[in-house]
Amino acid sequence: MDKITLERIRLLHPAVREEAGRIYADICKAMPEGVVCRFTYTLRTNAEQDALYAQGRTKPGPVVTYAKAGESYHNYGLAIDFCLIINGKVSWDVDKNWLAVIAIFESYGWKSGHRWTKLRDSPHVEKTFGKKVAQLAATKQQYPDL
Repeated sequence: MDKITLERIRLLHPAVREEAGRIYADICKAMPEGVVCRFTYTLRTNAEQDALYAQGRTKPGPVVTYAKAGESYHNYGLAIDFCLIINGKVSWDVDKNWLAVIAIFESYGWKSGHRWTKLRDSPHVEKTFGKKVAQLAATKQQYPDL
C-alpha cells in the first residue's frame, strides 16, 4: 500500500473516509505486480483550488480544473483524484488497470469523471450523497467545523 495515499485518505470527509480505505485495499488487490494506485488529491483547501483554477488562465500551464474555490467536491473531502505508478513511473494513460480502479470505485457508488460526456475528468471520482456543491458550501458556512 502506498503511504502517501494512506495519508491522503485520512484527509477525506468522515462520511467517506473508511469506505475509501476499503476501496483502496480492493484496488491494491486488483493491481498487477509493478502497478500502484496513488491518490493524488483528496481534500483540497480553497487556496489550493484557486491556485489550480489559475493554471492555464493567469498562471502558466494547461487548464486542469473548471471549479473555483468552494465549487469542487475536493473542497469538502468528497472527491479523489488518482494516477497509476507503473514500475516507478507515473502514468496518466487510461488503460485496463485504470478502468479497473474506476470500476472498483463505481461498485461502491462513487461517480467517475471518466464517464462524463462534457469535460471528461478520468482521474476524478466523487461521492456526493446527492448534494450539489452549493448545498455543501451553505452547510459549511452555517457549520464551519464540518
